[in-house]
Amino acid sequence: MPLKLEDKQAIVASVNELANSASSAIVAEYRGMSVDEMTELRKKAREAGVSLRVVRNTLARRAVSNTDFECLREILVGPILLAFSSEEPSAAAKVLNDFGKSQDKLVVKGIGLGKQLLEASALGKVAKLPTYLESISLLMSVMQAPITQMVRTIAEPHAQLVRTLAAVGDKQNQQD
Repeated sequence: MPLKLEDKQAIVASVNELANSASSAIVAEYRGMSVDEMTELRKKAREAGVSLRVVRNTLARRAVSNTDFECLREILVGPILLAFSSEEPSAAAKVLNDFGKSQDKLVVKGIGLGKQLLEASALGKVAKLPTYLESISLLMSVMQAPITQMVRTIAEPHAQLVRTLAAVGDKQNQQD
């Protein structure tokens, strides 16, 4: 059943809104997947905060125009789904990477990240990117390390003196 012009415009507007609010997007081909497999993928994506959309290629090309994911236009060929991560750039990559391990029918065609098109082979690397909170934690530990080392260095002469005095006292107690 053909879509009416208003329906097509609504789909383009919806996908364009997702693309404008997303931090990363992945294009994957789902040829040969069953309805149950697709439902399972949608469930996992929903749990991870990832938006999946199956859209006609011409509508998808229009939807990603003038967005950070315009670089994906060339790979929008065949039966594809678009996975948008709005909060964490690695969320969609993690979902598709994990799902792809058990499903060989889901083939990632490309990743849009920071206005750049990444190859499908980069999916594992993108999936391993730390989350926002993990990044903040790493940054704080890196910032705290020099201060901690300085405190240890300053306290070490005093600690050595205490250990030396304790050793001398123990030695005198053993001689008595």
